[in-house]
Amino acid sequence: MTARRGWTREELLVAFNLYCLLPFGKLHSRNPDIIKYSQLIGRTPSALAMKLSNIASLDPAITSTGRRGLKGTSAADKAMWEEMQSNWERFAMASWHAMKAFEEQAGERQPPGEKDWMDDVDDYTGAERVVAAKSRIGQDFFRRAVLSAYDYRCCITGLAVPQLLVASHIVPWKNDAANRLNPRNGLSLSMLHDKAFDIGIVTISEDMTVRVSRKKMHEGDDFFVSALLDYDGKTITLPEKFEPSPDFLEYHREHVFEGGRDTL
Repeated sequence: MTARRGWTREELLVAFNLYCLLPFGKLHSRNPDIIKYSQLIGRTPSALAMKLSNIASLDPAITSTGRRGLKGTSAADKAMWEEMQSNWERFAMASWHAMKAFEEQAGERQPPGEKDWMDDVDDYTGAERVVAAKSRIGQDFFRRAVLSAYDYRCCITGLAVPQLLVASHIVPWKNDAANRLNPRNGLSLSMLHDKAFDIGIVTISEDMTVRVSRKKMHEGDDFFVSALLDYDGKTITLPEKFEPSPDFLEYHREHVFEGGRDTL
């Protein structure tokens, strides 16, 4: 009987990247992305989908709701989960490079005439260009990880137009370098509600309901009422993965929200 082939580090990086970037409801063997990358890493779609279910069993956002992934998690799976949680920037870069390496090994090439996004940083050289590339990769990872966790819907309004959604940082980007790419430091918000959250008009209370500050409200501003104030007290839609950290939300209430404690 042929021994089962263990998963390499590079294969696990691809699997964990897919877990982060695909909506929970699409972690199945019929998903075109899973089919594509299973072929690239030399696995069956079912095997890759099973690995994603194993990863789900490590995610508290999944298990806390009573849902369970498969129970076949390995020591390597658990180690990769801890590595990902401890340094999101390093994981984002490593998993991106792993995926690109498998694509190149398979001979995948950019279609003729298509512009590589790296061309946008051609004016940079050396270390500056590397920094620009890392930033672009990290921003793309954070956006896709956060939006996919909320199934590409605004968690306040339910808006489902991806072009109008923002992966909004709970603790501002400039204030916490270690959690800039942590999906638990993100909310999926419409462009309007992202801006309102960013400048402190909107926050999320401990019970996961919306709180709206009246400080920017003007008498007769019907749009403020319908677009913002009407959502005051509404429970947000929680994500299927990477539930927002209570500590990050507390920071936002204390340091960003303009409404004051009396409105919470």
